[in-house]
Amino acid sequence: AGTAKLRPDPVESAGTANLRPDPACFHEPVMCDEVVQVLSQVPDGVVLDATIGGGGHADALLDVHRGLRLVGIDRDPAALEAAAARLARHGSRVALHHARFDDLARVLDDAGHPRISACLFDLGVSSAQLDRPERGFSFRHDGPLDMRMDPGAAVTAADLVNSLDQQTLAAILKDNADERHSRRIAAAIAAARPLSSTAQLASVVERAVPSTKRRRGHPARRTFQALRIAVNDELAMLESSLAEAISRLVPGGRIAVLAYHSGEDRIVKSTLRRGAGEPPDPRPPMAPTQTALLRLLGRRSRTPTEQETAGNPRASAARLRCAQRVAEDE
Repeated sequence: AGTAKLRPDPVESAGTANLRPDPACFHEPVMCDEVVQVLSQVPDGVVLDATIGGGGHADALLDVHRGLRLVGIDRDPAALEAAAARLARHGSRVALHHARFDDLARVLDDAGHPRISACLFDLGVSSAQLDRPERGFSFRHDGPLDMRMDPGAAVTAADLVNSLDQQTLAAILKDNADERHSRRIAAAIAAARPLSSTAQLASVVERAVPSTKRRRGHPARRTFQALRIAVNDELAMLESSLAEAISRLVPGGRIAVLAYHSGEDRIVKSTLRRGAGEPPDPRPPMAPTQTALLRLLGRRSRTPTEQETAGNPRASAARLRCAQRVAEDE
């Protein structure tokens, strides 16, 4: 919490027709051993994977904990198809739903699962999305200026880039990615409109930021991050969704959240602390702010091992935070 600077997404630090399970979705899930170690110690019941992606975490957890059934949701139809293929061997233990994670209450209620034993949020963009040029997430690949996690959603990055006024664009870049050249970049975008491709946008940003003022990495990295967050409304829905998931945990149930930049991690950290009856920022120490629903599993976030980041550089920005639902008599 506090004034910590936003970390950019790692390394980067269409329609719905004809989408097939993409082998790229079958990437090695980030911090899988750590996630499974935490969530395998829960009572029998339902585990909610609120961002199922390629299904890697869920697959490993279902193998280890035979008493769990899975409700998995994702807004990306391609991810759901990939997860369905990967998880097919678990049969009736798996139910997948096309939804945003802020719709988790409806999904769980419709499925007849008012309470859950575990919940996982793996936030941000996936390797499968980044590596498919037609999805428009990456400045490294030329493609349409899209960035929708759900290809059926109404608003694309091109819509924002070409319709928002310069001041609003600058605010998005500043608020979502801590882009210190936000006004300069917004002015350059406005002057270059209309823009329709990722290569065009990356070129505009690169020309707008003098080489002497650039941070490490490509100068368009934070612009793409900020627009992706805005297109998919990622931060706005996070706090309430976490709180809803926490409220549904049974005693002894656990929540695990993987965040990849400081904007996400700040929200996760403060929400879990409030759930534990603590102020979001413990400096200076204060009395508990509410009845504790959670016990934090560690005071600090966990990070990937050096071995994992060596094999998967995109894991380097991951921060894992976990908590356990306490019983009423605790």
